[in-house]
Amino acid sequence: MEELVRTNDPVLISFLESILEEAGIKHFVADGNMSILEGSLAMIPRRILVDSDQLQKARMLVREAGLEHELRPETGRA
Repeated sequence: MEELVRTNDPVLISFLESILEEAGIKHFVADGNMSILEGSLAMIPRRILVDSDQLQKARMLVREAGLEHELRPETGRA
């Protein structure tokens, strides 16, 4: 799995999960429990991970939603 977005914004996470689910893209929100443990001080951002073979499609959907600025930089892997 590869990182698509890293954020502390629960509304953004919910919105992106909705977009990914609607498109049938498997994803996982990592570090959610760590965020709860640290007391919701927003020190540990949550990461949205997607399968490597669906990463480009997921990135396209995020761009189409006008949230390109939230995307993690591409790693340059083929």
